[in-house]
Amino acid sequence: MWKQQWSIFGELYSKAAQATVTRFHHSLTVLSELKEKGYTVGRLKRQAPSEYRSVAYSQFGFDLDEKRAHDKRAYLRFSKIGWVKIQYSRPIPDHATIKEVTFKKETTGEWFVSFGLEADDEHTPEKPDVDELDASNSVGIDLGILNYIHTSDGKTVDWLNLEDDYECLRREQRKLSRKEHGLNNWEKQRREVAKVKRGIQRKVLDYQHKLTTWLVEEYDAVFVEDLNVAGMLQSDGNARNKQDAAWRQFITLLEYKGDLHGCHVVQVETRGTTKECARCGVETDRDTNAAMNVLQRGFSE
Repeated sequence: MWKQQWSIFGELYSKAAQATVTRFHHSLTVLSELKEKGYTVGRLKRQAPSEYRSVAYSQFGFDLDEKRAHDKRAYLRFSKIGWVKIQYSRPIPDHATIKEVTFKKETTGEWFVSFGLEADDEHTPEKPDVDELDASNSVGIDLGILNYIHTSDGKTVDWLNLEDDYECLRREQRKLSRKEHGLNNWEKQRREVAKVKRGIQRKVLDYQHKLTTWLVEEYDAVFVEDLNVAGMLQSDGNARNKQDAAWRQFITLLEYKGDLHGCHVVQVETRGTTKECARCGVETDRDTNAAMNVLQRGFSE
């Protein structure tokens, strides 16, 4: 019935069309939940069918052929699309099962395929017993502004220096502003701007991957602030740095890597952590002291 009403869905594999509708309803639900919590939210914008940049195939409707190619290459067939030659960024584990495949066009004009995998947890180390945790094998993390993070044992990690990248972005954006919108030269320059933005995003993600991997391998438990990220980004000052930090992404990486490496990752209440002394209650404004408070609150929870 709904395919008759919206004929564009008839051009898609049925499972992919259902995934698109599910994603739409999920987005509406998330916006509604954020609004109920007091966040300022916008409205979903309607896109023409020609502007759709991704399609997801869940469990069915695709075939992977690794025998027709070599050197990290393979062929992937999508129902109602056909065969596509792909190149892996990293190999798919032998013990993993492909549960979902997403075919996506980036703003740079390039196409990417991402795999959602399911693997048994027999190779995943068990997390240490909670009763065995203490300050020697655990750490509290303060997500800073002047520095990236501070740890309760006195370590400080500086911000990733992206000044040259932002200067390049400003230069490319100025070039774009001088082009006439809609012409081929404008589209070509828009993609150049998108490539610079993607480069910044990849550098931030790589930085976070390295940092979170170090934390979950170094400690048995990591306690981190449960920040109001939206509130931080909406406040004045340091907005760009806070956006670069992508704190929610950082915490998400910590949580899933904690499961992979057998490390407890716990978010704790942040109110007062930067001002209250971890020992006597004296008010200070030191980031390291905040990290110590995060550690203590983590143990209390």
